Amino acid sequence: MEAIVLAGGFGTRLREVVPDLPKPMAPIAGRPFMELLLSTLARKGFKRIMLSLGFMAEKVIAHFGDRYLGMELVYEVESQPLGTGGAIRAALPHCLTDHVFIFNGDTYLDIEAEELEQLWRARRHPTIVVREVSDTTRFGRVEMHDGAITAFLEKGMEGPGLINAGCYILPKHALDEFTLGQPFSIETEFFIKHLQQIRFDGFITHGRFLDIGVPDDYALAQTELLGL
Repeated sequence: MEAIVLAGGFGTRLREVVPDLPKPMAPIAGRPFMELLLSTLARKGFKRIMLSLGFMAEKVIAHFGDRYLGMELVYEVESQPLGTGGAIRAALPHCLTDHVFIFNGDTYLDIEAEELEQLWRARRHPTIVVREVSDTTRFGRVEMHDGAITAFLEKGMEGPGLINAGCYILPKHALDEFTLGQPFSIETEFFIKHLQQIRFDGFITHGRFLDIGVPDDYALAQTELLGL
């Protein structure tokens, strides 16, 4: 299995806490967050990781080099911010297989990788991983029916529900319609725009989910992710 990890953002919300590092390198109990994420992917059987970088990319490359825990690391460094979609589009040509997992570099997600891989093999539809949370206000909400995503609802809806966990499986050529090097959002310009034309499978994960992108959750991660 191979994966793209999106780690090119400026991390502006976390800058007050970690001013001199890219967000994925923010220390969690003394270790860079990216180490925790990559260690988890290695344990789950991933063999090749494409790191999509931007802000302070050199610090990530210098730390990890071209291999980590037996996984090959390939770097795609954007010269301008490309958004989630543009970054994925730039990394997809580096894939060696017909599909790829995609993860956010500021989110810890203990995904059921083999189960998700089996779902891909059985159906071969683009797949969005969703997670049930007690309050969807901050994240926005996702609706599903019979295993397919049916709607994306805006942020602000209170109460429990499913959210986009920021993890996907995409076919290698899923984004060929988009111009290489042009910024766009995977969420609004691919998922939402094509929801009526393309079936997007939903996969409900029960694994640990923690987004370190805001100071409160970054502080929580210091204890929640201790010992990984």
